[in-house]
Amino acid sequence: MSTVVNIIEPRLLTIKVTEDEIIAYLVDGRTVSVPLIWSWRLSEATEKQRQNFEIIGDGQGVHWSDIDEDISIDGMLYGSPARRPHNHAKQAA
Repeated sequence: MSTVVNIIEPRLLTIKVTEDEIIAYLVDGRTVSVPLIWSWRLSEATEKQRQNFEIIGDGQGVHWSDIDEDISIDGMLYGSPARRPHNHAKQAA
């Protein structure tokens, strides 16, 4: 007996960014949301900057040109929050 599994790559239809969440609506009907704080750039952005996005690829992700932020649907599905860069300032000798 064989089993056929039809794996469909998740693709974005559209997104909505609120004060607290990034909500992704997928082509297959699913809805996925993550806390806005998962993207420190978006959480610090203005409302206007948050709403200025474009879906990139064939629905694989979202790009916010005003703040140079990209989020993939895979990152949202599998739990990959953006890390804030660390400043490693040299100590004065």
